[in-house]
Amino acid sequence: MRVTATDQFMLEPIIEPNRDQGTSRDAIGLGQAAGKGLNTRHGTILTLEDISVSFDGFKALNDLNLYIGVGELRCIIGPNGAGKTTLMDVITGKTRPSHGKAWFGETLDLTRMSEVQIAQAGIGRKFQKPTVFEALSVFENLELAQKTDKSVWASLRARLSGEQKDRIEEVLDTIRLTTSVQRPAGLLSHGQKQFLEIGMLLMQDPQLLLLDEPVAGMTDAETEFTAELFKRLAGKHSLMVVEHDMGFVGSIADHVTVLHQGSVLAEGSLEQVQENERVIEVYLGR
Repeated sequence: MRVTATDQFMLEPIIEPNRDQGTSRDAIGLGQAAGKGLNTRHGTILTLEDISVSFDGFKALNDLNLYIGVGELRCIIGPNGAGKTTLMDVITGKTRPSHGKAWFGETLDLTRMSEVQIAQAGIGRKFQKPTVFEALSVFENLELAQKTDKSVWASLRARLSGEQKDRIEEVLDTIRLTTSVQRPAGLLSHGQKQFLEIGMLLMQDPQLLLLDEPVAGMTDAETEFTAELFKRLAGKHSLMVVEHDMGFVGSIADHVTVLHQGSVLAEGSLEQVQENERVIEVYLGR
């Protein structure tokens, strides 16, 4: 039974998702709980049905349906104005749909939750431009990003436990910034700042990561590492990646969704959508 989000569901997630992937609610499989307080018994971590968003008569999203499985790495592509940013805004609570349903797991109604509640429930978003604290060190950025009491007094009094230090070291290793741990974030390269921001999200233990054009402006080597990183994160987390770099999409995605005029135009493997006549016509070209 589905219920509206209440405080009892605003629990800090413990990530133990299954690895089932799929393209629709029924194709996902049996599933299991992705974490305490999040029921994913159908194996679906995100369900969007008939989502519409209008701005002054313009439909940014038009009866959109999207299902993302627990542990899945999904790529979202499409021309400018297709609704990709609005889609992320709906999922994170920044924009309210005028119509439709949005569920995180089986029980959490995203349309009735605040942005803060959605973040606390386990959805993390990374914007295209990295937003890190440039005057602070890499370590301090990760320290501030922990799921702890963020009040000024608590932050001033806080001392890291051994477990917290271990977690920071684990994330540093994951994002390959161990050798830059004391370096001010403002002195990092563009790609390293992107990695640091991903690390800051990982410190929150998100169950669903939304990543907006993560490799824009990166070097070839940084792009290659990002692909490796995302493939390692998939399974432990569910990832939704909005990207225009088709080479990058091809290197990471098992499943691709193409948006056009606020609706899903096509879904499938990258090869399948690249061969779709409508996708070629409106997005890829010949």
